[in-house]
Amino acid sequence: MKLSKAQYDEIAQFLGHVQPTRQSLRKLKERFPSQSQSTLLSIFSQEYQKQIKRTHAKHHTAEAIETYYQRYLSGVMQNAAAPVLLELANEVDFAPSLMARIVLERFLQEQEGTIPSKILINSMLRDPSQIPDGVLANQVYQCTVNDCCYGPLVDCIKHAIGHEHEVLLREMLLKKNLSFLAEEQLRAKGYDKTPDFILEVPVAVEGHIIHWIESKASFGDECSHQAYLNDQFWSYWNRYCYVTGDYHVVQIERFQLPHTLPQGFSSNFPGISHSD
Repeated sequence: MKLSKAQYDEIAQFLGHVQPTRQSLRKLKERFPSQSQSTLLSIFSQEYQKQIKRTHAKHHTAEAIETYYQRYLSGVMQNAAAPVLLELANEVDFAPSLMARIVLERFLQEQEGTIPSKILINSMLRDPSQIPDGVLANQVYQCTVNDCCYGPLVDCIKHAIGHEHEVLLREMLLKKNLSFLAEEQLRAKGYDKTPDFILEVPVAVEGHIIHWIESKASFGDECSHQAYLNDQFWSYWNRYCYVTGDYHVVQIERFQLPHTLPQGFSSNFPGISHSD
């Protein structure tokens, strides 16, 4: 499925004036009823992540961290059952899971006298029952379950969706009697950079020769597409040549790709890329 640049710009502009909450998602669906929920959620998530990246540094200064921590302590002292961290995150327009990480790390640093490891922090965020303070554990849990775009719960959902679409793609390749090697088979052969599937016999799609397929269960905007080119697609092109990048949710119909894009690159695989 493809989305026109004008449609994408209208959705992105609307998102610039709402907070990243489930209520905002409902408003987004009401404003754009012709778009699928998966498309809107994917755009919502990516636009919010861009915003967080732009403002990430200001939330991690020593002054900001100490301010957030003291406000948390003051808030739970007044009412330990109130969603103090969640409301603080919404107030300063920061992802609830990332706010929980900041405060949890500051709490552990105060308790242990040293900076906690990322492994420990990630483990406690995934399972707040490990946090040695019941009030903070509850606050972290509230942030995790109410965060639409970040956190361990969202990561699990994204992983599950990605795996689901890889399975669907595999089934479609088998149904079309195409011979292929999957990522796990390529890794067993010693390949370090592996797309999801390599076709043992290349096929022609819309005038392009396709040798391998990389499945992306996400929205394919210009920014994310450029990132995938730099992080993955160029490496695959250098190793395996002809290519398709497969966005299962939706992609913008027209955006300016790099002038040096490999000849034969296709960003859509007909019959496979639409999940709605």
